[in-house]
Amino acid sequence: MATTQPTTPARHLLSVEDAARALSIGRTTMFNLIKTGEIASVQIGRLRRIPTTALTDYTTRLTAQQPAA
Repeated sequence: MATTQPTTPARHLLSVEDAARALSIGRTTMFNLIKTGEIASVQIGRLRRIPTTALTDYTTRLTAQQPAA
């Protein structure tokens, strides 16, 4: 009989550090992208969070802007 592992629910909001790690960029670069509006974010109390969809949208835009190789 196979045992099932408990699954971790998908995270919808990431910390700035986690979002930067997901894009393989630095924290400062992530804050600059947020400040310029390149990546959407939300504020919850004093915390800044990045929706996972904002990362997908950003990478989609970057890919579309790149010339074909």
